[in-house]
Amino acid sequence: MTGIRMGIFSGGFFTTEAVWTALLVGGFAALVAAVAGVFTVMRGQSFAGHALADLGAVGGSGAFLLGVSQLWGFVGAGVLAAIVLEVIGLHRVRERDIATGIVFGFGLGLTALFLYLGTTLGHSSNQAVAVLFGSLFSIDPGVVGPVIGLGVLSLALVMLVSRWLSLEALDADIARARGVPVRLAGVLFMVALALAVELTALSIGAVLATALLIGPAACALQVTSRIPRAMWVAVVVGVGCTVLGIFISYESYAWSPGHRAWPASFCIVAIVFVCYLSTRVWNTVSAAMTRRRGVRRVGQVSERIREGN
Repeated sequence: MTGIRMGIFSGGFFTTEAVWTALLVGGFAALVAAVAGVFTVMRGQSFAGHALADLGAVGGSGAFLLGVSQLWGFVGAGVLAAIVLEVIGLHRVRERDIATGIVFGFGLGLTALFLYLGTTLGHSSNQAVAVLFGSLFSIDPGVVGPVIGLGVLSLALVMLVSRWLSLEALDADIARARGVPVRLAGVLFMVALALAVELTALSIGAVLATALLIGPAACALQVTSRIPRAMWVAVVVGVGCTVLGIFISYESYAWSPGHRAWPASFCIVAIVFVCYLSTRVWNTVSAAMTRRRGVRRVGQVSERIREGN
């Protein structure tokens, strides 16, 4: 506790430029992912989020090979993949299995090739790790503006199609009968999802991006079924886990063996996992208590009926 208090009040945490960049990029990416994640979970598209993270890694690794910003590599590949996946109708199980075995496997193979070439041609191997697992403390401060701009675009797209998505989530046939442009809504949401996933991939890596997309949203939907409230809860959980994970990673340098800081991506994902387990346990306990109260009330009513007779 002393180390944590000193880390806060000594000013070392809040006065470091790398920390501020990590907080801005990671926090805003978590906010965007939380909002998009609610509809992702409701629509049963967690698989699509994972697919976009894997295919976005092709762009991130390609950017690493070319020596350009990984942000644009992630975003370019992710948006292109989102449009293609929605057009070919990846929601069907058989097509999903085929795509998993061929398209995603080929994408991961390209990622491995690009990372290998980038490393052997003289680039730092740390960049390869950043593509797969993220490196928040080494992000270029120059990407903060583009990250915020792309995040706002993603949020705007989600808000634009939110009513359509809500109707489709309840019943796709009713949504079509009411004139909802289901295909257009799907394409726009997939683009918004791609932006959210790739910003998250830039923060905590392509391998772990899905955890920050799905985890906070899943926690929120355990607490409430109302979409606006679920979004707020998901944002609080996602941003809170990200800020706390960055702080623990920063502080771990002081007390970890060998003074090696824990990866921020691990800390963030571990906290999200704990939050999800906590909400599941709370939900299970609450449901059991509700059933017990229901049984008790039924017993009391039956007792009163017997006494009346």
